[in-house]
Amino acid sequence: MTYLSMIFFQIVAPILVLLVIGVGLQKKFQFNLKAMSQLLTYCFMPIAVFLNIYETSIQLTVLGQVALFIIIFIGSQMILSHYIAKFLGLDRRESAVFKNSVVLINSGNYGIPVAQLVFAAQPIGVAIQVILVIFQNMTTYTYGLYNLISATKSGKEIFKDFLKMPIVHALILGVLLNIFNVEIPQSFRIPLDHISDGFVAMALITLGAQLAQIELRTMINKTILISCFTRLIIGPAMALVVIYCLGIDGVVAQSLLIASSFPTSRNSSSLALEYDIESNTAAQTVLFSTIVSCLTVTFVIYLSTILFG
Repeated sequence: MTYLSMIFFQIVAPILVLLVIGVGLQKKFQFNLKAMSQLLTYCFMPIAVFLNIYETSIQLTVLGQVALFIIIFIGSQMILSHYIAKFLGLDRRESAVFKNSVVLINSGNYGIPVAQLVFAAQPIGVAIQVILVIFQNMTTYTYGLYNLISATKSGKEIFKDFLKMPIVHALILGVLLNIFNVEIPQSFRIPLDHISDGFVAMALITLGAQLAQIELRTMINKTILISCFTRLIIGPAMALVVIYCLGIDGVVAQSLLIASSFPTSRNSSSLALEYDIESNTAAQTVLFSTIVSCLTVTFVIYLSTILFG
């Protein structure tokens, strides 16, 4: 119970506090949610992702193991969510949001604090989570973005929209500057750091502002419940199978299993708002999965310690 309290008060509670702040501000001032989402998508997100990739130092052997795991794991989640959406008879817009809610994981502001708590004495565990953040960012702005745009646009229009996304440019630039070890001048680095530091707060306050317009009683519906069960229960179970099949053990296995258990990414909600695709459902799913994950993530952490600790 003490460990559960630590997880809740150090990781989940701060997220919920920012959501509540967003709810309160929206009810009082009625912000333009579209404008807030655009600020997030075209400013805060790309800069935060750019600096994350720019600063990450990765060992090739660990990267190879993690890359193979994440490709198989994310691929299995894509296939599973596709067939569940078909089974549920969801239309294209609902299906896009459902699939993103299963595949896109909150590896950033949720995953990294969890890793820092669990692997305080084992830095490799935190490093693996940082690698997963990069993969998740790439998945979000390729697969996740494709799902939403394809719900309303043709293939040619989708390709054009990909090229226009600043996050794509940020990913490429971050990789190049990292590889060639280019130092960013302080006159640019300082404002970039300021924007990046505000990303989590801006994202969660925006999400909270979305939630202010939602009736909480509508949050408990079949699609959201199945989405959360798939993300929080089936996801870690499939990850455990992949870990055993690949022969991964120790801290790497423990870190990967824990990382597979995190709730739906807030970015799935931000993108849904940006493209006006079932944004209320996306926001509800993020909120519900985050609340429920208070219990499920704690159990997975305990299980990973028993199996691989």
